[in-house]
Amino acid sequence: MTQQDHQRPSVFRWIKTDCGRAKYADLNAKHGLWAKGRLIWFVVIAAIRDWRLADPDQAAGS
Repeated sequence: MTQQDHQRPSVFRWIKTDCGRAKYADLNAKHGLWAKGRLIWFVVIAAIRDWRLADPDQAAGS
């Protein structure tokens, strides 16, 4: 594992687009019951939408 692997959230295995990862960071920074519910809902929908995309964190050809 590289240093970068330790810094990125494990949920990024399922959220693969840059805009999705930015939205995750924004939602994760908010507090409260509704904010956490929205975060969970976002992760579920993003994972479904991104499941067929290649993981950009994996090196090409590895």
